Amino acid sequence: MSKAAVFVIQGFEEIEAIATIDLLRRAEVATTIVSLGPTKSVEGSHKIVIQTDQTLAGFNPDDYDILIIPGGTIAYVDHPEFMKLIKAQAAKGQRLAAICAAPTVFGRLGLLNGKKAVCYPGFEKELAGAQILTDPVVTDGLITTAKGPALALLFALEIIGLIVSPAAAAKVRQGVLLD
Repeated sequence: MSKAAVFVIQGFEEIEAIATIDLLRRAEVATTIVSLGPTKSVEGSHKIVIQTDQTLAGFNPDDYDILIIPGGTIAYVDHPEFMKLIKAQAAKGQRLAAICAAPTVFGRLGLLNGKKAVCYPGFEKELAGAQILTDPVVTDGLITTAKGPALALLFALEIIGLIVSPAAAAKVRQGVLLD
């Protein structure tokens, strides 16, 4: 069974996190929600509080097929332990995904040099070294990026296609009436 970790921090974009988690679980991906705050309760940018499965303490990234970062904020870049984890996992060749403002993490770490990427309009300057595209979702190598909230379903389906199978993504797509 495929496994995914979705990281949330104070101010995260709820649609991007919840829609991604929902579709991953529909595809039977074991999905863990990880708080980057001191507690398992994290408030999103629209005051919706979610209960996560765990905090970063004790989290083992090697247990997962993909690490996913919803946007809504760039506060992720101000979390040194998280930034160190993402950089280390990229060096190990782990699949990574971010949507909206969150690709800033990859840009700040230099992970987008020579790669195609997208982000929420206005954050392009944060994607150092990237070739900025206009597509809703882009996968280049082991890094997937997406533009923003309305594209969260396409982002999740891309991830499902990558870590489970295109057939699983098609089944979930049909099940949520996206076609």
